[in-house]
Amino acid sequence: MQFVECQGARIPAIGLGTMTLKEDVCVEAVKTALQLGYRSLDTAEKYGNEIWVGEGLAESGVKREDVFLTTKVDLRNLASPDFERSVDESLEKLQVSSVDLLLIHWNNPDVSLTDSIGSLCKVKRAGLTKHIGVANFTTSMLNEAVKYATEPLVANQIEVHPFLDQTKVLTKCRELDISVTAYCPAARGRVPGDETLGSKGRAHGKTATQVALRWLVQQRVIPIPRSASPEHLKANLDIFDFELTDAEMADITALKRADGRVVSPPFAPQWDT
Repeated sequence: MQFVECQGARIPAIGLGTMTLKEDVCVEAVKTALQLGYRSLDTAEKYGNEIWVGEGLAESGVKREDVFLTTKVDLRNLASPDFERSVDESLEKLQVSSVDLLLIHWNNPDVSLTDSIGSLCKVKRAGLTKHIGVANFTTSMLNEAVKYATEPLVANQIEVHPFLDQTKVLTKCRELDISVTAYCPAARGRVPGDETLGSKGRAHGKTATQVALRWLVQQRVIPIPRSASPEHLKANLDIFDFELTDAEMADITALKRADGRVVSPPFAPQWDT
């Protein structure tokens, strides 16, 4: 497994996303992924599946210290003391004493960022997480968060795939030494049918999805594709035995569009354009 290192954090270069995975499907997906060689799991309070992620981890036979575990605090619980209670409940469901990375899932404009970032730093100092970060933060929000943080922010989890232009926020994260985790790296099913990605895949004996994941990894962006299929789990992990050329990388980057976003709920911020 390759890693991305950032401000003391050593994050596996690919992880398992678990949004929408529930009950036995979630337990089996987590267990299978870890047994295949995944060493990073991503969940969230909002997903409502932390208890099954924890069960899959416990049943996998993989040591807890070998797994980079991420969860996120829901926007409804960003105000203290709800923040601290939320983290305690997540740890109990996951059956762990701490996580490796704790994120603010979505910003809540009704809660001062000073307060929510302060609570995030507080639980890190309390030893409930090794590292902290944010998710779905724009460039302006990142600037503000870094200003208020008394502990390093090591990650921003955002939507990244070949069809979405995220140049501004990716550049800002690099400027601030914040790693980027990519959710929806297959653009919710759009990647497999794309001819540009498919042709690159055929040239390397890979699928379009594997090419999209490799495109992210070569930019030091950490994809967390979601899957419950053992076949897909294995394929998503099988992206470290080939390399895209500079020309291929450029061709894929050229697919980006300003309107390519697939996740934008009503509570989303004003995205960078």
